[in-house]
Amino acid sequence: MWDIIAVDISGRHRIKGGYYMVCAAAALTVSADHIEKVKQVKILPVWLKKAPGLLDIVQLIEDTADQLSFEGTIVAEKGDMYNQPLWVPESMFSQAFKYQESMAERRAIELAHHISLSARNLLIKELNIEA
Repeated sequence: MWDIIAVDISGRHRIKGGYYMVCAAAALTVSADHIEKVKQVKILPVWLKKAPGLLDIVQLIEDTADQLSFEGTIVAEKGDMYNQPLWVPESMFSQAFKYQESMAERRAIELAHHISLSARNLLIKELNIEA
């Protein structure tokens, strides 16, 4: 078993003149094909006036992961990093980073996706961002 921080960002499309994104970071212990334990979850919403670039995405993920009192490798989908080769985002993060490899890492990212999407939808509704 090993410790990871699965991340996902929802909302990288334009609404009301900007980009309202929510990043979810889930601190987990995983085995090869299962999530063994959820240790902590954090979300971080952000509003950008311009379309997010890779540096914006890396910063949002790091800011969200920094809220966790947990050490682990950050795991994300390649698409979240604009399909860049691993060495590009890996060189931008201050902690260990990798793309998903195992079934458990895939499931962990799906969990983070459900959290980020649900949180974003709730915040959009409650804050009356999209009418």
